[in-house]
Amino acid sequence: MNKHLISAADLSKDDALLILDTAEELAAVSERSIKKLPTLRGRTVVNLFFEDSTRTRISFEAAAKRLSADVINFSAKGSSVSKGESLKDTALTLEAMGADAVVIRHGASGAPHRLANWVRGSVVNAGDGTHEHPTQALLDAFSMRRRLGSLEGRKITIVGDVLHSRVARSNVLLLATLGAEVTLVAPPTLLPVSVGTWPCEVSYDLDAVLPKSDVVMMLRVQKERMNAAYFPSEREYSRRYGLDRDRFAKMPEDAIVMHPGPMNRGMEIAAEVADSPRSTIVEQVANGVTTRMAVLYLLLGGESAQ
Repeated sequence: MNKHLISAADLSKDDALLILDTAEELAAVSERSIKKLPTLRGRTVVNLFFEDSTRTRISFEAAAKRLSADVINFSAKGSSVSKGESLKDTALTLEAMGADAVVIRHGASGAPHRLANWVRGSVVNAGDGTHEHPTQALLDAFSMRRRLGSLEGRKITIVGDVLHSRVARSNVLLLATLGAEVTLVAPPTLLPVSVGTWPCEVSYDLDAVLPKSDVVMMLRVQKERMNAAYFPSEREYSRRYGLDRDRFAKMPEDAIVMHPGPMNRGMEIAAEVADSPRSTIVEQVANGVTTRMAVLYLLLGGESAQ
């Protein structure tokens, strides 16, 4: 594996399978009464979050602590960053603290890549701008694999606000590496200009794609990133691209529903679909901890998963 995890494209098929297999071994630890391993004792993991994200930050913190690493949580709000300190100066401060790994979430696409040039430790991208979120793609793949087995040849449909979604980009890259066939479904206004270069198909008709899907992943409509009218109204969006009870019934019986969270219930997904037994939404949160444990374990050179 590489020293850093900045993009899902950094992972070969062997790398991705190694992470998923390691996560499977570590999942067994999470079922013990004592969930800790001594693997990363003496190592320091810094969570460097320039954007709010309760779910991802807590997930990385839990993962590092279960491996017995020391964790430093660095929030940009109320820190020297809010006083105008640059990312490079912050990186040099972390370097002086002896950080073995820096988990970074930043509003600017490419920030983790820059950081990797300034610190000696490993850099893990926890979401940068509208670029990527590779550990989310890994935990999604792990969740799919636990429900469906191998992803080779599986048909995965990703629906919604692809334009603003770093999750969609990372998932397309990783799932293609793992041999799945990915279709993006969205209004033309919510697809990036470069989508033609992505290893996937594109459709504007959700109803046509659903009966052939093994997995349907709904994306949150990121209203906070929208400064223009990307669709006529929320009601119209929901009517054409929302996963309601009727659309859910068109899916194959063993197909599963996913959502990276947080959800706009009633807009992109109906509450009864989100809460159904075929939904993996709660599992994805639990799987996030074990998958991120596997990433930290492999990057920081754990000896044994026992």
